[in-house]
Amino acid sequence: MDLVLLDGPMGTQLIERGYPVPVPHWSAWALVHAPQAVGEVHREYAEAGATLHTSNTFRTRPAAFPDTWAQRAQQAVALARDHVPTGHRIAGSIAPLEDCYSPHLSPENPGPRHAALARVLVDAGADLLLCETFPHIDEGLAAVEAAVATGAETWVAFTAGPLADLLTPDEIAIGARAAVERGAAAVLVNCIPAKLTAAFLRPLVDLGVPFGAYANAGHTDDGIGWSPDRDGPKRYADLADTWRQMGASIIGSCCGTGPAHIAALYARLE
Repeated sequence: MDLVLLDGPMGTQLIERGYPVPVPHWSAWALVHAPQAVGEVHREYAEAGATLHTSNTFRTRPAAFPDTWAQRAQQAVALARDHVPTGHRIAGSIAPLEDCYSPHLSPENPGPRHAALARVLVDAGADLLLCETFPHIDEGLAAVEAAVATGAETWVAFTAGPLADLLTPDEIAIGARAAVERGAAAVLVNCIPAKLTAAFLRPLVDLGVPFGAYANAGHTDDGIGWSPDRDGPKRYADLADTWRQMGASIIGSCCGTGPAHIAALYARLE
């Protein structure tokens, strides 16, 4: 499979531009107060080389927008579509119902709520559904089932969290196989420190479907992100090159990175 270059994080870029990302809205706050900034971030990732763009729907849920969550999700898809070139694809983001670093908060029977967002995203024109940043295997699988039920192409990304301690590589392997059995067309790992991602990517190699990673920058001492270190994007691209050599065909970046990291990936991997 040819390389698919994902975009990078929305929240990190909004913060760098001086916008707040308050609980419970996080980056979705900008859909109400600074939609032009959301569009600008999408445009910059496209200019850097990304061709698959994730909608800013990580927190477009009733808990954040009780009366307007569906409209916000639709708006997020439209903003992505309107700011990237024709032919680029939009991935509708479906995230954990609670905190993505707190698997113990995962609720019982999450499927119907994931199904509601999945339906809105598909109807809004998302080209595929990305169930992302799931540290709780069962909730991730519930999201996959809900997304697949729409008939849309469905990808899933599991996370071991910023300390790489929420899931083990073996647990991700079990979740990945179960996701493929449920219809996931691709499996990824995301928001794991870039320096530790390879160990969690390795169990995906023999799944029989495309796989990949979009990692976070790790600790500031890693020199990969969270700062204007000009060598950070190159360090990230060097690590991503090892993922590519493992067979990864879907690669992007997550928290602490930005368009410069995507541009470095494009230069190194394309």
